[in-house]
Amino acid sequence: MSKDQPVRSAAATDDTLFPPIEAHASGHLAVDPLHRLYWEESGNPTGVPVVFLHGGPGGGVGPQFRRFFDPAFYRIVLFDQRGSGRSTPFAEVRNNTTWHLVDDIEALRRHLKVEQWLVFGGSWGSTLALAYAQSHPQRCLGLILRGIFLCTDAEIDWFVNGMGQFFPEAARHFRDFLPAGERADPLASYYRRLTDPDPQVHGPAARVWSSYEEACSRLVPTRGFSDPAAGPLGRPEPALALARLEAHYMVNRGFLTPDQLMAGLDRLHTLPVTIVQGRYDVVCPIVTADRVARALPECRYVVVPDAGHSALEPGIRRALVEATEDYKRLHSA
Repeated sequence: MSKDQPVRSAAATDDTLFPPIEAHASGHLAVDPLHRLYWEESGNPTGVPVVFLHGGPGGGVGPQFRRFFDPAFYRIVLFDQRGSGRSTPFAEVRNNTTWHLVDDIEALRRHLKVEQWLVFGGSWGSTLALAYAQSHPQRCLGLILRGIFLCTDAEIDWFVNGMGQFFPEAARHFRDFLPAGERADPLASYYRRLTDPDPQVHGPAARVWSSYEEACSRLVPTRGFSDPAAGPLGRPEPALALARLEAHYMVNRGFLTPDQLMAGLDRLHTLPVTIVQGRYDVVCPIVTADRVARALPECRYVVVPDAGHSALEPGIRRALVEATEDYKRLHSA
């Protein structure tokens, strides 16, 4: 397939996802004495396994994410990463690093008796997918990545300080929430507040952080069910896991050495890889996806011309479904 392949934009009313389905199995997996992961399966129990790695970190999964995959073909595995969604303890930063999460994916694979699976991840999920695939390439059938994020210093600085070049109102609200004396290092200031045990301290900070990201996530900003501040999964403080864990991973530079994921891309040359990237993604700008695609010359690199960051924008969701359908054809060839 050709690289740099544009996608015809979907109409706003065009629902390109597969119909809603229910999970047929779910549970919690204890991965250490502290953390228990929520997992679920849907689709074809004997189909090709695919694991969905959600964004954030801290974003959690929801039923809409099952709909990127043909349920007659795929054995669809979703799980909430440590501290996220229905995993426990909620919004916990202890024992929560990239390498804990990589080990968790392997623990879940063994628990579900999966030999190999397709790995699908967007935003932070793309970071985790690359870390997992570089650690366990033999367990991956391929990768479908969206909105590439490598957790570099430049990307973290862009998130905290740069997105205001396109969304100055959101950035002003994000900055002005902090007292003047805390604005010199907003990431450190937010992290102190988000990890404070007092809900009167961490709650408002979490809502402002999550609203800032949401406001910058779409080409045409909207409010909807995917808004992290709107209450996914009925949590009493749904923004907290997203904001606290994002800040935790940013403060710790993703628990990665500088440019670690780029340096490890040579381990993926035997795997089929598709990258889907919104041209106007402000949260994870296209320059990073372009850099990864150039280092993986056999990958399929799909640039959606009228989309931002969200997986549920019409052009992005069309491209992601096309990617899962393309993998079906590749697998059957």
